[in-house]
Amino acid sequence: MEVSYPACSPSEGGGGGSDEPTIRLLVSSTEMNGAGNLMDFLDEPFPDVGTYEDFHTIDWLREKSRDTDRHRKITSKSKESMWELIKSLLDAWSGWVVMLLIGLLSGTLAGVIDLAVDWMTDLKEGVCLSAFWYSHEQCCWTSNETTFDDRDKCPQWQTWAELMTGHAEGGGAYVLNYFLYVLWALLFSFLAVSLVRVFAPYACGSGIPEIKTILSGFIIRGYLGKWTLLIKTVTLVLAVSSGLSLGKEGPLVHVACCCGNLFCSLFSKYSKNEGKRREVLSAAAAAGVSVAFGAPIGGVLFSLEEVSYYFPLKTLWRSFFAALVAAFTLRAINPFGNSRLVLFYVEYHTPWYMAELVPFILLGVFGGLWGTLFIRANIAWCRRRKTTQLGKYPVLEVIAVTAITAVLAFPNPYTRRSTSELISELFNDCGALESSQLCDYVNNPNMSRPVDDIPDRPAGPGVYNALWQLALALVFKIVITIFTFGMKIPSGLFIPSMAVGAIAGRIVGIAVEQMAYHHHDWIIFKNWCRPGADCVTPGLYAMVGAAACLGGVTRMTVSLVVIMFELTGGLEYIVPLMAAAVTSKWVADAFGKEGIYESHIQLNGYPYLDVRDEFTHRTLATDVMRPRRNDPPLAVLTQDSTTVEDAEALIKDTDYSGFPVVVSRESERLIGFVQRRDLTLAIKTARQKQDGVVSSSMVYFTEDAQQLPASDPQPLKLRRILNLSPFTVTDHTPMETVVDIFRKLGLRQCLVTRKGRPATHGSDDEPGPGVHHVQLDPSRVHSTSQTVSKGTGSRPAGSLWTRMKL
Repeated sequence: MEVSYPACSPSEGGGGGSDEPTIRLLVSSTEMNGAGNLMDFLDEPFPDVGTYEDFHTIDWLREKSRDTDRHRKITSKSKESMWELIKSLLDAWSGWVVMLLIGLLSGTLAGVIDLAVDWMTDLKEGVCLSAFWYSHEQCCWTSNETTFDDRDKCPQWQTWAELMTGHAEGGGAYVLNYFLYVLWALLFSFLAVSLVRVFAPYACGSGIPEIKTILSGFIIRGYLGKWTLLIKTVTLVLAVSSGLSLGKEGPLVHVACCCGNLFCSLFSKYSKNEGKRREVLSAAAAAGVSVAFGAPIGGVLFSLEEVSYYFPLKTLWRSFFAALVAAFTLRAINPFGNSRLVLFYVEYHTPWYMAELVPFILLGVFGGLWGTLFIRANIAWCRRRKTTQLGKYPVLEVIAVTAITAVLAFPNPYTRRSTSELISELFNDCGALESSQLCDYVNNPNMSRPVDDIPDRPAGPGVYNALWQLALALVFKIVITIFTFGMKIPSGLFIPSMAVGAIAGRIVGIAVEQMAYHHHDWIIFKNWCRPGADCVTPGLYAMVGAAACLGGVTRMTVSLVVIMFELTGGLEYIVPLMAAAVTSKWVADAFGKEGIYESHIQLNGYPYLDVRDEFTHRTLATDVMRPRRNDPPLAVLTQDSTTVEDAEALIKDTDYSGFPVVVSRESERLIGFVQRRDLTLAIKTARQKQDGVVSSSMVYFTEDAQQLPASDPQPLKLRRILNLSPFTVTDHTPMETVVDIFRKLGLRQCLVTRKGRPATHGSDDEPGPGVHHVQLDPSRVHSTSQTVSKGTGSRPAGSLWTRMKL
């Protein structure tokens, strides 16, 4: 997704918003930092003061201060009357109510999406005559004419060729089914990209890079709005049903966060505080993963490890509750029809052996290499899309990729079916009731063992045929996923990455199984694989490979392992999963620290400071302060000698996000910091509502204004919009510390002082009077930061600069 926005200061940018262009009031009547009511002459706060513009970053400290002040007022009022006590209790429980609503709605939407995807995916191949809204599996559930060998065939379900021509077999029927399969895929993808382009451009992509940026404090109005929620839900069904190499898991996180933002608007506690809103969104992300994989615990860990920027303990509890409710809701809907919550339930009857750690680790190496290849190739393609004419034709790109995918996928049964069905078959163990080609082994007619304990057998012709088809499917998935992820339709990456790993793992598993059968006397098999024993489970290798490839792309570790064993129910195999996940991350990190989501954040130029990054700056704040020696000084306001005309000229001639306020230009002792937006609104409102305020009126940032002659114009007192406690560092503070301060405290700005005065470069390279700011280059700090020096104006050329205004 390409976003164009003005450069913003460390203090500007942040939150996911609603569709409405109006900005909600975020300030209370008083604040601990001195920014309460807009002006002394106003009885009520002006609605836009203290809010944030689009594509700006929130001030975490200010939002925390507001919430503390609000909570203090509610607590004090609760002692006055019974009604105030009830209101305080409702306020305390509002967070749990929001979590409940998020879980219910996200679980319901996920269940509806699952059912719709199953039906529309099968619609490309045929239709159920008894009830057209039934999928293939549902249609044959009630049939009494289904045989064991042809369990997927029943009279009620007919392919399009059989329905139109009456013939189910033959070259003509194959060509007709082929044509209609491609036609349905093109129709679904065209509808998806058209709806996204016309109604909700923010509904495209995975959504997780933007969610990470929003949770770090960035404002993207409309990204979590009602229209985005509706269009993303509808187009996600269309995109997945089209057969493109994408999944619905990442977009479900976006859908759940849209639900969270929607319910935040019902409670002023969250709608008027962007910091509190982000606590809700973190919990909503957990609910999204919970319903995407049927993994509530994994969802909480995913939000904590991968998505959230600020995750207090109470958010952990509420995330757990939201994920629990969402999982219960999805289980009640039962979209998979198996009375289970998990997507790929497996039940293996053979333990794993220590010698198998070698192929598991090799799968981890493959996953790390695949993750590196995919990230570099996909980012290169997306960059080309953004910088060439290709980006101007998103509909044509989607149609072209869909056509290529459908034409190449139909001949291969492993690419024709939905990716979820493919992964489920690859994970399955070969029991006596399996009819898949992957289970076409040569059976011993004298075998009299229980059906759940089938020994290793030589592979039959069906297995070898399936291996060739899987090899072709592996190459196809690797290539086509690179071009699919990032198009202007909802597209997740979890399922395609798992499919690549599952295919590779199943191939490796079958190879190890046949080696163990034919060479059981080798030393590596001798101790644990006896003739006639069930030694190797190829499905387990597919599961380990899926975890390895997903970890290589996303760089998840703990949450990935938990999601995988929740997804499959294979708790016994947690050690192989851990070994593969850690190996995959090590290998991928050797080529680059950024996962796919961090890479897309950098590509799109989002201001994001990753709390996990390590910086090794050797410079001091004074070494990188701007403006430089020959640049004009950064403008300041004085506490009692600035006129309205001076302030308006300063606002007009500069584009800084705020201005330090000093005692006088001679002493330059720092008093506080005033935001550009608040100053602009204050002067504008004063001219409209306060009589006598003209260009020559004095602006006072002091508590008591000086006595002026009666002939002088009415002064303007702006003490209330002045931040009396801006965060400051000395000019000799190491830049490593400065970056850490911005990253961990979520500051909008940090003032550099020397002996209580703003520091600058003097004529002898010693700090002198004036005001400067620090500018960081993301290419040097290995990360795009969340702070940019200017609140308005044009976007910086090239990569997004991190500028900390001082």
